[in-house]
Amino acid sequence: MRENLLKLVIKMPNKKIMLIGDMIADVYLEGSISRISREAPVLILEHTAENVVPGGAANAVHNTATLGGKVYAVGIVGNDFPGQELSRILGSKGVVTAGLIQDASRPTITKTRVMAGGQATVRQQVVRIDREKKDSLAPEIESLMLDYILELIPQMDAVVLSDYGGATVTPAVLQAVVRACRSHGKPSIVDSRYKIMEYKDVTIVKQNESEAAAAIGLKSLDEKTLHQAGITMLTQLNAEAVLITQGPDGMTLFERSGKVTHIPVNNKSEVYDVTGAGDTVVAAMILAVSAGATYEEAACLANFAAGIVVRKPGTATATPKELQEAVGGHYELY
Repeated sequence: MRENLLKLVIKMPNKKIMLIGDMIADVYLEGSISRISREAPVLILEHTAENVVPGGAANAVHNTATLGGKVYAVGIVGNDFPGQELSRILGSKGVVTAGLIQDASRPTITKTRVMAGGQATVRQQVVRIDREKKDSLAPEIESLMLDYILELIPQMDAVVLSDYGGATVTPAVLQAVVRACRSHGKPSIVDSRYKIMEYKDVTIVKQNESEAAAAIGLKSLDEKTLHQAGITMLTQLNAEAVLITQGPDGMTLFERSGKVTHIPVNNKSEVYDVTGAGDTVVAAMILAVSAGATYEEAACLANFAAGIVVRKPGTATATPKELQEAVGGHYELY
């Protein structure tokens, strides 16, 4: 299988991927601890830096672009600094950002983390401040997004729906995307945090264990209920494949043919940070399928890509070269 996977890695770059979802700006406010405030028993931080990092669907965009995909990002941003920074950062990675619709009535979804630390202290998060408007999209904003999506889907190799619980993937958007993908023969993949069972007729479903458990009304999964969750989603969503990621236990792929494949992690001892690894899995999976991979081959490549990013701190990405080296250096392919 190794030779097939290496050939697929070479074919993955430049595939046109439309990625629709909740674009989130992860803002990190950095400060060094000065003293305790006289006004309240809280730390006073001296501001040292402010960084914006792509989060949510924007992280999936970033991952897909870093793996070599030609990404067309579709989502909502506000008329604000975080939205401008997201557009700038993604644009600098070669992402087509014309589909990032600016909505002046709502802020860019922002998760601001205040980080404290210094040379002699451990850097740690003090508080997180979330900013998001929960209201439904205005009809004119939804219409702009739909027009863009439907015009470009025929030109795409595949479509990703990245739903972090925001307002972007409306019922109308979902229905239009699924219909267009089916009509034009384009594979699609969905990663939805809270409402996966609404995504009927999407080609591939990706969920982590806790999300899959919630989808079938359970708090957690064991070996038996994992199989139950996979088959239930496969059947009820009319999907071609369901991939459930299991953290240190790898991932399990369920296919419409009835085949179930468990893929173990490459090296548990080197896991550093799992933040954002799910977005890496989605990016590698859809690029591999676009390059002609079987679902099993695509899941194996996604597993390798995830193995790269969990060895890096924070929300990280993998490059084609790193993926090629990971596949080429692994001698026990399943």
